[in-house]
Amino acid sequence: MAIEAVIFDIGNVLVEWHPLREFDRLLGEARRKELFANVDLMGMNDRVDLGADMPTLVRELAAAHPEYHDEVLLWEKHWIDMLSPDIPHSARMLRALRAKGVPTYALSNFGKGTLSLADQHFPILKEFDHRFVSGHLALMKPDPAIYVHVEQTLPQFAPQSLFFIDDRADNIAAATARGWQGHLFQHPEGLAERLIHEGLLSAAEAT
Repeated sequence: MAIEAVIFDIGNVLVEWHPLREFDRLLGEARRKELFANVDLMGMNDRVDLGADMPTLVRELAAAHPEYHDEVLLWEKHWIDMLSPDIPHSARMLRALRAKGVPTYALSNFGKGTLSLADQHFPILKEFDHRFVSGHLALMKPDPAIYVHVEQTLPQFAPQSLFFIDDRADNIAAATARGWQGHLFQHPEGLAERLIHEGLLSAAEAT
């Protein structure tokens, strides 16, 4: 079925998201591994992505682990550094699709407050027809319910006409299980090739 709408993930598709890389820079790899083995920072981030307040959770987690108190607080202090840099080629393709009148949407596991912060640094994140954000919906990929919500919000599109771009295979699998078309993002050049193949962009438009 022809693609009628394109849905982008945000992290590692439009903007890089690498918490471990940033903590390696701040603490060194050995101390970072110790920290993440003993403090569930990624679990905390999942709670943020489901709608909890990030500063509140960071401070609670720091208080619960006094031996890592200062290191845990780095999550809040350096959050925007974990979400960096942007991926300019992906942004150009998003804008090229929009210039051609292709409906474009975002579907992302992202906190409410953290997305507001990201918007201040990366204006491209606001250039969608609509954004489906886990923090606002209290639903996260790859839970099938979040894909159902997208379909119900966009009834003008058959699931088979939706083209979803994400960097995680489990998120793509959950979408394709519902009939969506999917692209596992590894680098923007691969996405460019796929958009050209699908007839959504020309070679010149996809550069």
